[in-house]
Order: sequence, then structure tokens, then C-alpha cells
Amino acid sequence: MTPYLLVFVGGGLGSACRYGIAHWLARHHLAFPLATLLANALSCVLLGWLVGLSLRGQVTDTCKFLLMTGFCGGFSTFSTFTNETLSLLQAGHLGLGLLNIGGSLLLCLGCIYAGIRMGM
Repeated sequence: MTPYLLVFVGGGLGSACRYGIAHWLARHHLAFPLATLLANALSCVLLGWLVGLSLRGQVTDTCKFLLMTGFCGGFSTFSTFTNETLSLLQAGHLGLGLLNIGGSLLLCLGCIYAGIRMGM
């Protein structure tokens, strides 16, 4: 498969998984965008693990295109995170907005680090 097709397939699968998480959590009517945070954190763990394996030479180019670029790119979402944060701030939920910014950054940094350690 060509790299573009691999990224396309992986991205579609990642986006479908992110939608599934959002759909599953929507029934709880949460004020905090937990679905996006969860998708981003899980994507960071997976990407970190694949980076760790890649550093050891154990990841093929096919896997890089399909999973690292495609799936993780489709599963994680900076644009949705940013939009949800802006919505929280515009609605006057300064604390939740700042929690989303700081919590997402710290959690996802920790998840990338943990994933890399798992892959090493």
C-alpha cells in the first residue's frame, strides 16, 4: 500500500475510535470534555510506545504510516481540544478551561513518556 493510503486507513480508524469514545461518554452529559482528553491521552500512550519501539528499530514504515501518522493522528485531536477549551472559556468556566489546558498538557506529556518507556 502507498503511504497515503495507509495514512488514510489509519486516520479513518482513529477518527472512528475517537467518535466511539465521544458517543459512549455523551450519555453522561459532562461539563468537562473528558472524551477528547481520554482520546488524546490514549493516543499519546500508543504513539509513545510506537516511538519507543521505533527507537529500537522494531517498527516498519508501514506501521509508522498506518499507526503513528494515521491512527494516532486521527484518534487525537488538537482542534477539538482547542474548540472545547474556547467554549468553556466563553461560557465563563475559566477554571474548567484552565484545567483542560493544564491537565491535558501534563497528562499527555506523561502518557507519551510512559509509552516510550513501555516501548524501550
